[in-house]
Amino acid sequence: MTTLLAPAPAPERAAKPAAALAPGGGLRRRVALRLLALLVLYVLWEIAARTLKNPTFIPGPGAVWHQLVLTSTVHDGVRGYSGHLLIEHLGVSLRRILIGSAIGVAGGLLIGVLLGTVSWLRVVAEPVVTFVRALPPLAYFSLFIIWFGIDETPKLWLLSIAALPPVAVATAAAVHNAPSGLVEAARALGANRWQSVRDVVLPSALPEIFTGIRLAVGVAYSSVVAAETINGVPGIGGMVRDAQRYSQTDVVVLGLFAIGLSGLLIDALLRIAEERLIPWRGIS
Repeated sequence: MTTLLAPAPAPERAAKPAAALAPGGGLRRRVALRLLALLVLYVLWEIAARTLKNPTFIPGPGAVWHQLVLTSTVHDGVRGYSGHLLIEHLGVSLRRILIGSAIGVAGGLLIGVLLGTVSWLRVVAEPVVTFVRALPPLAYFSLFIIWFGIDETPKLWLLSIAALPPVAVATAAAVHNAPSGLVEAARALGANRWQSVRDVVLPSALPEIFTGIRLAVGVAYSSVVAAETINGVPGIGGMVRDAQRYSQTDVVVLGLFAIGLSGLLIDALLRIAEERLIPWRGIS
């Protein structure tokens, strides 16, 4: 007796979310929400400035915009702020941040790999890295001034030391927690210790390392005002410190906006680089 088996019914497709049916809908909604949040913050800022009527305490958006125009142009023979345009102040600070972050990231990667692969070194050096990470930048900036003077060198040292611990800690943890099965497989195929670190451990640790790099750049940004406390003009942090001495709150707010917006841009570029360089992030 022949039994005819009916074909199994095709599985029903899962209903796609609305965002998937309209690819641009989610993006448009995020943009709209962010614009709405900016509008609300602007209105609250305007209300606070008009209520207090004290521009030294809270300058209005119009006053900050006026300073943006003044510091970005040559007006009545005066060039920007302290003889430098706003873009020049920002460019000098970004150059310092870039150099300091690059040195700190390179040092953090080296130290992190060593801490993650050499157990006795991790026991000895990990408290030192944690100790440095806990120190506020101004705590050791004075020491750098004594050692190196008041030119560029102490500023770069400050930003480098500030950026190093996040990368070192993230790298050490990622390397130490690398999948042991993959490492043993690489060793079984003939790879020596450093080949397995280069070809297996580091690729698997790259997502966490990149997170540490982003944190390091953020720490360098937050330290730029401290780095430019002494002889920091031209520099956006030096401009902020100089304006603070003369109670020019509108210039201080403008400088903070310049630092924050440029930081958002750099972080967005790092996110794009992370997506391009580490496509396997989040894939288990």
